[in-house]
Amino acid sequence: VPAVFALHQNFPNPFNPTTQIQYDLPEDQVVTIAIYDVMGRNIRTLMNANQTAGYHSVRWDAKNDMGESVSAGMYIYTIQAGSFRATKKTVLLK
Repeated sequence: VPAVFALHQNFPNPFNPTTQIQYDLPEDQVVTIAIYDVMGRNIRTLMNANQTAGYHSVRWDAKNDMGESVSAGMYIYTIQAGSFRATKKTVLLK
């Protein structure tokens, strides 16, 4: 079990057509992972569920919440787990 909360850089980055986002949870938490565009609009919610402590990953297929492909560019992904919050950038190349 990890000692601290962590959000890792996605791999691959830049990516096309999918990328993996890894994160560590030292305790059971409700986890929310969301993707935003550079204007701050929510593009996709990848995770919003209770998860057990451990090492986890989630895949993003460069689609929005409606299942449509998003355009190339920079995106921001965030994790919220209890009081822990972290943000990182990713780039989609087409």
